[in-house]
Amino acid sequence: MEAASPAGPSGRQPHAPGSASLLFWIKGKLFTWNILKTIALGQMLSLCICGTAITSQYLAERYKVNTPMLQSFINYCLLFLIYTVMLAFQSGSDNLLYILKKKWWKYILLGLADVEANYLIVRAYQYTTLTSVQLLDCFGIPVLMALSWFILYARYRVIHFIAVAVCLLGVGTMVGADILAGREENTGNNVLIGDILVLLGASLYAVSNVCEEYIVKKLSRREFLGMVGLFGTIISGIQLLIVEYKDIASIHWDWKIALLFVAFALCMFCLYSFMPLVMKVTSATSVNLGILTADLYSLFFGLFLFGYKFSGLYILSFTVIMIGFILYCSTPTCTAEPAESSVPPVTSIGIDNLGLKLEENLQETHSAVL
Repeated sequence: MEAASPAGPSGRQPHAPGSASLLFWIKGKLFTWNILKTIALGQMLSLCICGTAITSQYLAERYKVNTPMLQSFINYCLLFLIYTVMLAFQSGSDNLLYILKKKWWKYILLGLADVEANYLIVRAYQYTTLTSVQLLDCFGIPVLMALSWFILYARYRVIHFIAVAVCLLGVGTMVGADILAGREENTGNNVLIGDILVLLGASLYAVSNVCEEYIVKKLSRREFLGMVGLFGTIISGIQLLIVEYKDIASIHWDWKIALLFVAFALCMFCLYSFMPLVMKVTSATSVNLGILTADLYSLFFGLFLFGYKFSGLYILSFTVIMIGFILYCSTPTCTAEPAESSVPPVTSIGIDNLGLKLEENLQETHSAVL
């Protein structure tokens, strides 16, 4: 008598439980609607940063215009004209005068950190190499995670640290591709000063982003943008008169240069306007991981605009960064609420990746019913 077939009456092999569970985990964790939306929003921010990089490079290479503070000043003026004016017409605790009366010194420090972060990173290119800037700029991510731990009480899981490591590996791949493609043209005339400027700028970016996340989630997006627009305009205007007045006076203005300034300002304005929206549903850390692809977009456009050499490592770098970003977004962080008086601290799910957590709870409830 023949042995019975393990395939059963239908003649088909049953699925292994492990593979079915893996597919369910991938579908339920990595490719949910909220994660896809987060990826799309993050890449939209990357494209805005790419626009600022391309317009700045056009101004520097084609027209010999190096005025980063003037470009930032125009952006802060736009924020002032839109969001600060909106605050002036609000009532109650959202009014501009009320906010200035209660928290003016805090927003001065925030504006200073934001302005100087932009300035220091750009200034570092004059002293150090492109490789150093790209690598050391990532220093802001661990600083951001540390600040989020102590200020926002964010609590990370093992997968978050793995995801950050994967993203940084992708950045390393991109830097290697730059070196192999011959983009490392500037050897730097004082590398140590340049590297210090990058580290300071990255740290100030982290401070600004943590403050932005706190204000957006606890107060309002309008308040953050309005106050940054107000004090950013004042601080960058003063610094502009001190460090760039000769460079501005030497510009030979025409419609092409003016158009590049307008394009830069619009890209930067969109970046500042949309970033709080993304942070409100994710976190400052996930946003900064998502915009690591901005340099790659600039490289892809540079293939056509500036004659860059293509390397397959750029595609690999983009893929690795996106894998790390998806891994980070796949699991929400926790928030450890600060203790009040003698009551011990209570750990609860925070609002980092809030949409993802809501979707996760719905899936768990559905599974329990089944």
